[in-house]
Amino acid sequence: MARAVVGERVPVYDVVGVGFGPSNLALAIAVTEHNAAPGAETVTAHFLERQARFGWHRGMLIDNATMQVSFLKDLATMRNPTSSFSFLSYLHSKDRLVDFINHKNLFPLRIEFHDYFEWAAEKVDDLVSYGTEVLSVTPVFDGDEIVFFDVHARTDGELVNLRARNLVMGTGLRPNLPEGVTPGTRIWHNSELLHRLEGMAAEEPRRFVVVGAGQSAAEVSALLHDRFPRAEVCAVFARYGYSPADDSAFANRIFDPEAVGRFYEAPEAVKDRLMRYHGATNYSAVDIELIDELYRRVYREKVQGIERLKLINVSRPTEVTDTGSEVRVTVEALETGARTRLDADFVVYATGYSPADPTPLLGELASTCARDDEGRLRVERDYRIVTEPPLDGGIYLQGGTEHTHGITSSLLSNTAVRVGEILQSIVDRRAADAPRPEYAVSGSGPA
Repeated sequence: MARAVVGERVPVYDVVGVGFGPSNLALAIAVTEHNAAPGAETVTAHFLERQARFGWHRGMLIDNATMQVSFLKDLATMRNPTSSFSFLSYLHSKDRLVDFINHKNLFPLRIEFHDYFEWAAEKVDDLVSYGTEVLSVTPVFDGDEIVFFDVHARTDGELVNLRARNLVMGTGLRPNLPEGVTPGTRIWHNSELLHRLEGMAAEEPRRFVVVGAGQSAAEVSALLHDRFPRAEVCAVFARYGYSPADDSAFANRIFDPEAVGRFYEAPEAVKDRLMRYHGATNYSAVDIELIDELYRRVYREKVQGIERLKLINVSRPTEVTDTGSEVRVTVEALETGARTRLDADFVVYATGYSPADPTPLLGELASTCARDDEGRLRVERDYRIVTEPPLDGGIYLQGGTEHTHGITSSLLSNTAVRVGEILQSIVDRRAADAPRPEYAVSGSGPA
């Protein structure tokens, strides 16, 4: 097997980012602001994104859904309060700043925040290649030492290669479906909700089953109940009722930047305990206003004698069979074991997301990535994967670090601060390393 070695003299990027969701967008902004600072040594960066344009949970951009984090936890403010990439700068550019202030609300509409993301992405579009799928990453050797990474990608059917000193993996989240569930035209994850509405409307559905107890499940149930006034919506979940999200001031300290460092240094038993204590700040939790609204609907329908919104609690689906014309769902009551069959037109699983594993893209580099006793990647405080032997450059993670850095790892709350820490790590490590010539396109050496 041939291995890549340093060869022709062409530029090397300081950073190549895989994926361009909010996290790597925030990093692109941090790089742009760093390079604009007087006297700063330029950091070269480029990002590769599979989607044809910027998009963030487009299937759940429900018109009246709001963000669950303050607008101040945008792409830049927590790192740089004077940033021209802040949400307030966006509002000013759209001539809505005064209107937003008068609104007296910390939580913008989700569609508005997505528009903010798109606005910010347009300002750094010279740093990203859309419609580009990363296929693999291979090491580049100088003797026996790995000095660079070659990123192999495909765009418009053509192969492209970029060379980098550092990788930042922002591969995002993947929809999570329970084991044994096969998605199809009638069974799907809530991430597809808005993309499916038109097709569902054409069928004039009679019944939906929504599985899950979190914010997305409650939003899906409310939307389907609104959009299909002749259909029954059955919400199935194992809890007794929807649990309110804990967004109280003291509990929210788990999202503070300093909490990340404290979590990182804590013993494993304490980390596990903190995740259990504060899971209600994010997981399987629903805004209290939405809980109250769903309860009002259920009560109103009982008064009217027409019950379209049904909450089937302390239950779980045990069999889900797509017959082609409908979905047969067997629901088991956890308390008694009694089973009920529901014949539905569609089943929507609002069962969360899982972080994408970045290591399959790393190929032979994956074997250098250290793991803990539970098989999880070991990660330094600066979000760099621990590698054996150490690499000249770093492989940084944006997401998939809950076990090391806490609950903010997949959330917007700490994104601006995290990318600042990653960028500072890259800058500091480059300054500490002996200067290397600028190489890019690899030659081929002996195995």
